[in-house]
Amino acid sequence: MATAPHPQEPAIGTASPGPESEGGAPSAASPGKVPRTARGRETMRRLLDAAAQEFGERGFHEASVSGITRRAGTALGSFYTYFDSKDAIFSALVRDMSAGVARAAAAGVSPGSTGIRRESEALAGFLAFARQHKELYRIIDEAEFADPASYRAHYEGTAARIKARFDESVASGAMTPGDNEVRAWAVMGMNVFLGLRFGIWGEERAVADVAAEAAALLRDGVGG
Repeated sequence: MATAPHPQEPAIGTASPGPESEGGAPSAASPGKVPRTARGRETMRRLLDAAAQEFGERGFHEASVSGITRRAGTALGSFYTYFDSKDAIFSALVRDMSAGVARAAAAGVSPGSTGIRRESEALAGFLAFARQHKELYRIIDEAEFADPASYRAHYEGTAARIKARFDESVASGAMTPGDNEVRAWAVMGMNVFLGLRFGIWGEERAVADVAAEAAALLRDGVGG
């Protein structure tokens, strides 16, 4: 979740993925260890998916490389073919999950969508992703301490993309002028906690209803 430029990216995520590996997928491997074959990319994908389960269930400190390889069904040596350490795969996982959020949100945005509608559609895409990947929040939260640089990039990159979207919407007349940096951080914060409440903690509300209420808040405010 090919994607469009930043206007269709989500109101939560990270900075853009790093260099791409063969086949167009973002390279998550440690430097010098990018897989060159389809089989290698498949193995690395299994390791990342297993790492999401391991870190999501056990947390960064209790998780282990052996636990990741057991879940992936790979040999320990295969892990070190692509990643230097537990820290390295954790950092790669933060980037990988953020890219997944971006793809999901972009897929939810309809062609030509702009302004409040675009933000609502991106939020709906993110909420659906969060419901499918409940380990997302624990991994991102632990990155604050396990990988502060990735954690900060996660939010700074997102805010920059939201601001760029808002700038475009203001220029096109779809939004009123204002301080789009402040707006971007505010919208990102709203989406983060909506994802926590209605993506991780409970699914009793329809995604479309939550996104519509958030859109009404952006459009009308709460001042009465």
